Amino acid sequence: MRLPILLTVLLLAACQQQAEPKAGDAAAPAAAGAPDPVMPADAPPQEEAIAPAEAGSTSCNLDQGADAAQQLVNRCIAVSPATHPPCNAANPCQMIQDEIDRACEMYAPGEAKPAECAA
Repeated sequence: MRLPILLTVLLLAACQQQAEPKAGDAAAPAAAGAPDPVMPADAPPQEEAIAPAEAGSTSCNLDQGADAAQQLVNRCIAVSPATHPPCNAANPCQMIQDEIDRACEMYAPGEAKPAECAA
């Protein structure tokens, strides 16, 4: 009766052992003592990623000041139906104003618009 239990334990232990990657295996992690890769001197220049706020203009906070930017953001949040609107003071003021304009244009001609659309 002990033999089947012993065989089962040995088989489970063998299944749980992790195989060691071969030296030429692409999925093998780099050796602990290997130096970091270095860009060759004759490599072409690499482009830097540019954050959206840096892409064309400054943030509304920098452009108009924190108080004015927050007022614009509050107007935007009040009228925008988007689930993730660009109503953020880190965005350019024009982007925030464009979202307010877009949201306010969605009202029908006879429909009452929020006060934030007229401001």
